[in-house]
Amino acid sequence: MKISLIGYMGSGKSTVGKELSQLLAYKFIDLDTYLVSKYGKSIQELFKTEGEIKFRKYEHESLKEIIESEESFILALGGGTPAYYNNMDLINQNTHSIYLRLTPKELIERLKNEKSTRPLLAHLNEAEMPEFIAKHLFERRNFYEQAKSVVEVKKKDTEEISKEIFSMLPLPK
Repeated sequence: MKISLIGYMGSGKSTVGKELSQLLAYKFIDLDTYLVSKYGKSIQELFKTEGEIKFRKYEHESLKEIIESEESFILALGGGTPAYYNNMDLINQNTHSIYLRLTPKELIERLKNEKSTRPLLAHLNEAEMPEFIAKHLFERRNFYEQAKSVVEVKKKDTEEISKEIFSMLPLPK
């Protein structure tokens, strides 16, 4: 089975993905880590040197490469991945997609100390973050809501979220 975790940056896709991969004994793949390895630059460097449009093209091509692999895996996607190209269709046709949902307020709380490592947030001051995140989340929500399953992340630890996901998966008996 191929499982993809989607949601806004800071929603816990990578952390939950690692925990879930241990629970299911599946390979864990982080799309951002895959991109860094493939292109030899950090996500921040790719955004800066290539621009967002080219970055999204690299991201789409890498997503297709991963999905076309035959093995089972847990894939943590970038926050913007579902919103570009036909990525959400590709994700839903080939994986069991799960949206890790948080409110803008919860995301701001998680992201306020990570601005320097988040290319889309690095240029913002703390006062600008709430409006930016709320607007961005509004723009992407339509894509996120197309996921096959939704998990409310609020006030749950990684283990609880992973067990909830495990219980909703259509695994062979």
